Amino acid sequence: MQSHLDCVPCFLGQALGAARQVSDDPALHERILRATLERLHTLDLTTPPPVLGREIHRLIREATGDPDPYRAAKDASTALVLRLLPELEAEVAAAADPFDRAVRLAIAGNIIDLAHATDIDESRLRATLEDCRTRAPAVDHLAALRRAAAGADQILYLADNAGEIVLDRLLLAQLRPERTTVAVRGGPVINDATRADAEAAGLTGWVAVVDNGADVPGTLLAACAPAFRERFRAADLIIAKGQGNFETLPWDDPRIFFLFKVKCPIAARAVGCAEGEIVICNRPDQEAHAR
Repeated sequence: MQSHLDCVPCFLGQALGAARQVSDDPALHERILRATLERLHTLDLTTPPPVLGREIHRLIREATGDPDPYRAAKDASTALVLRLLPELEAEVAAAADPFDRAVRLAIAGNIIDLAHATDIDESRLRATLEDCRTRAPAVDHLAALRRAAAGADQILYLADNAGEIVLDRLLLAQLRPERTTVAVRGGPVINDATRADAEAAGLTGWVAVVDNGADVPGTLLAACAPAFRERFRAADLIIAKGQGNFETLPWDDPRIFFLFKVKCPIAARAVGCAEGEIVICNRPDQEAHAR
């Protein structure tokens, strides 16, 4: 997915919002915003939005001297969802269709995205969980995902955010962990999940976990480590969580299913739905994106 002119003010808002989340220093906020403005001057609109997101958050890490400025927020979201996990596991086990329920609850976790929201608390998370239980997906390729999962020998699960990956455990259990590998980011960026977050969420030791070797808030294959790209090529089924993965991965790969909550009008237009909808999407409609 390419960047658009409408992404430019969003990039600025994200840079300022992120600077304010990680520091109380107005001078630092100004320095980060000015550096972002300089980079926007030469922005290549043919690149996916997470490419500039990577650069913005590299600037923030450099300016603050903190290699993982969202660490406290990530730990808090992980702790929050771990508290809810036992009741959600019981809910999936009791559901008439456990696979469907696990997919929906895993998508609900996509609300824990500090690039788009800063006030994720238990009440908002519970409201999102309830919405995803009852809302009809705007794009619903669940049946195809179910068939693909039943026939796959090697599943690659591309995780998104810390906290969210705790809810991913519900779907991973349905997929059978012994044939599944979870991929996290190769380095800190926003509140995206890294190996440390996978460990805190209880994934390591239960399912294979690898990092992709990159600090892009998505999966930009050209930036990923060769070992990860080989694992990507070998997978029979790829489940890609989050809008960043939708923005960076090829849409014509029949192995990829995108699971996320649509958080901006550009992505909404690409999917062919309204902002705020949830999607289970395999091979998005290219004509919708062109419109």
